[in-house]
Order: sequence, then structure tokens, then C-alpha cells
Amino acid sequence: MYALLQQSQWWSPEELAAYQAQALSRLLEHAYENVPYYRRVFQERGLVPGDIQAPADLALLPFLTKQIVQNNLPDLKARNYPEAAFEYVCTSGSTGTPMGFYYERGASRAREWAFMKAQWDRIGYRFTDRCVVLRGHVVDAASSGVYWRRALFGRWLIMSSHQMTEETLPAYIDRIRKFRPRFIHAYPSTAVILARYMREHGIEPFPTVRAILCGSENLYPWQRGLLGEAFGCRIFSWYGNSEQTVLAGECEESTHYHIFPEYSIVELIGRDCRPVEGPDAMGEVVTTNLTNFVFPLIRYRTMDVAIATEKQCSCGRRYPLLEKVEGRLQEFIITRSGHPISVTPINYESEAFENIRQFQMYQEERGELIIKVVRKPTYTEEDTRQLTRELRWQLGDEVNVHVQFVDEIPRTEGGKFRYLIQKLPITIGDLYSM
Repeated sequence: MYALLQQSQWWSPEELAAYQAQALSRLLEHAYENVPYYRRVFQERGLVPGDIQAPADLALLPFLTKQIVQNNLPDLKARNYPEAAFEYVCTSGSTGTPMGFYYERGASRAREWAFMKAQWDRIGYRFTDRCVVLRGHVVDAASSGVYWRRALFGRWLIMSSHQMTEETLPAYIDRIRKFRPRFIHAYPSTAVILARYMREHGIEPFPTVRAILCGSENLYPWQRGLLGEAFGCRIFSWYGNSEQTVLAGECEESTHYHIFPEYSIVELIGRDCRPVEGPDAMGEVVTTNLTNFVFPLIRYRTMDVAIATEKQCSCGRRYPLLEKVEGRLQEFIITRSGHPISVTPINYESEAFENIRQFQMYQEERGELIIKVVRKPTYTEEDTRQLTRELRWQLGDEVNVHVQFVDEIPRTEGGKFRYLIQKLPITIGDLYSM
């Protein structure tokens, strides 16, 4: 797969379309013959795989939701694979209830790495490079206070994300500087902890670091700015999911997300569940994976929101592009009148957040937003007033902001950090009141 990607990334749109149509045909034939759920879906609609000749024809098939996957787990497994080929995986549940599904053991993760390496090649990553990893790992702390371990023959330094405090961060920074990494591979929220500490204490960037590799969480504009300021290097972001149904990343020339057409077919649907149209049209990401034959996911609703563009990138790749990824459907705040507001453009680097160590927003009623705050020792009542004014100014008069002080804000089991806990049910149709 990696060898193919070295060539296919420079194919013409016609060559990419031909490859994708052939891959889709193989997938549908396989699903019809070997996957009970899809045999049933085809028969209920009086279809055979040959009726779907191109990605646009996928509209003949129904969407696949997380609930449908959970209700049909055994029938989504391909019958022509031995049980030993199935590796059970579970999502982190960042959009609600965790979802179980299957990888092909020994193959799915390897293919994923082929695509990831092809992506990172764009900014000069080599397998021999040293890399610091800050991605939610828990490293057993020895009595000496060491919160990291080496991996991949010593080339990767995996650091615990759960012990990053004011007291331990000097040791983290010292170890990173001594390790001399070329890249830092991180969740954006974890890299932000390091970046804020470095900025507040006037710590110089690591001279060997060429780029920060950010994935698995949405990278907000304020995070990109902070990370660039603190680390003084390229901030590289990609978008994917645990289900391995979509992968798109930036390139050496731009911050547009380049969708891998060799990986999956991506649709954006709007309020009426039809394809979105026009420039800057926002829609829910619907994907069809082209590589996982043990557990096919066809027209899978990701509950992610993105904006496509018809622009072409100056890098020369003719991949389809996403202008930006807004994040999960659950990353919108709902006003009293039901108007959704994306948390993406909110500026969390204003003076109102200067004396706040951590924060998290929480909503369970329309127009009511709780912001949980972990205070720094310098925090005063004026900071509360300033924070409330700032958020009211950014969110408008239809959202009441309530500040609640807490001692800590936990991460998810996977070590991720959610800036908004949204308890209101949101669908793609709700976003069209924006």
C-alpha cells in the first residue's frame, strides 16, 4: 500500500476516479457475497452490486449509523474470513456511547501506517527520526518521578499525558531537550499544556523539532496559533477516526485537508441527507472504507462536520480537499432559540483566560452554558466577570454563561480532552439554522 501511495498521490483525477471505482466494485461484490447485513440490504432494495458503478450511485444504499452497527455486529462480519482474522476494537465514545467493530488482525493497522507515513512524508518524516509522543498514554511513574519510556528501538519517547503538572513539566521539558526529537506526535490538547507552560515561563523552542504532528482531536485555530508561537515550527494536522473510514491530512504547501481517495469514499450530506452543494457548504461526513473487508462500513455516518472546497492545492496532488473540519456534531453550543454555535472559532487565548489553568464547557439546557474553571493562584473575581463578558460577546445574548470552579477536569479514558461536554441531542439538520 505504501508503495502504491508513492505513485497514486500524483495521479490525475481520471486515474484516481478509475482506481476508486474499481476498489468500490471489489468491496461491494465482496459485501454482497460474504456479509449477511449487506446481502439483506441489497435484496430489500432489489439491487445487485453491478447497479452501483460509481461513488455517486452509493445513494442507492442506506446510511449506516453507529446504532445500526451495534445492532448488527455479527451480521457485519465477513463470512469468508476465519475468526482469528477479527480484532475487536472499541471507539472512545467521544460522540456519546462507545461503538465496537472489527479490524483485520495483522493487516488493518499496517495499512493505516502506510497511509500515515505517506502523509508525514510531506513534511520530511523518516522512520529513523526521533519522535516524542504525547497522546494520552499512561506510563507507570517510578519513585524517581520518571513519566516516560522508550519505544521503537529507542526512537520514540512515549510520555505520560496524565502527570503533566506545574511541578512535573520542568522534568518533561528537560527530557525532551535531551532526547533531541525531530517531531512531536501529540493530541492538540496535550501539546497545548506543554506550550502554555513554555510561553508563561519564557522557555525557548526545542531547536531540533521540525514539526508538531497533531491528530485524533480537532485542531482549533487558537491551538494552532499557540503551538506555533511556543514551538516555532510547522504545526501539521490530519483528520481520521478509529473506525478507519476516513483519512485526510495537510501537505507541505497548505493547511487544507487532502482526502485519501485510495482509503475511502467521502460524502458530505446536509439537512435533507442529500449531498451539500456550493462553495463553503458544510455537511456531515459520510464515508465508505475501501480497505477493511472483514468488517465493511459502507455509507457510514461519522457524526463529524466538515466544509469541502473545490480548490486545487499547489502541492500538485489532485486529491479532494476539505477546507476545514468543524469537529463533532456534539461540538456546537445551542442558544435559547435553537441556533447552533461552533466552538471552533472561539478565542480561548484572550486575556480572559490568562489566570485559568484549565477549563471545560458543559451544556444540558438550551441557552445555558456552564464553564468549569481550574483557577491559577492569581485568579480574582474580576477574572470571572471578564470571562463571562468575553464569552457573552463571542456567543451572543442568547447564551447565559455560568462559571463553576473545580479542582480538576478529567480527560477521557483514551487521554483526550473535550472542551465541550454537550448533553443536548444535535443532528446535521440543526446546523442549518446557523
